[in-house]
Amino acid sequence: MSVITFICYAIDKRAAQQDSWRISESRLHWLSLLGGWPGAMLGQQHLRHKSSKRSFRVILWLTVFINVSLLGALMSPQGQALLAQLGVNSSRFAP
Repeated sequence: MSVITFICYAIDKRAAQQDSWRISESRLHWLSLLGGWPGAMLGQQHLRHKSSKRSFRVILWLTVFINVSLLGALMSPQGQALLAQLGVNSSRFAP
C-alpha cells in the first residue's frame, strides 16, 4: 500500500506542476489510512509534495497515529485474543 501511495503522490505532484487533473486530498488521506502512510511520508519528504500545507500534514499525522494505535491494540493480549477468535493466526507477528 505504501508503494501505491507514493506513486499517487508522484502522479499528483506531476499533475500539479502541469496544471492538470489532480488526485483529491481525501483520496490521498484514505490511502494513508489504509496502511500507505509510510509511502505518504516519503512522498511528502522526497517529492516535497503537500509538505507545506499544515492542514494536510495534521490529517496525515492523524492517519499515522490511527495506524500505529491499531497495530499496538492488535499486538496487545486482548488484540491477540480477538484475532484468535476471528481465526487469524497472529503468532508469526508476535514478538
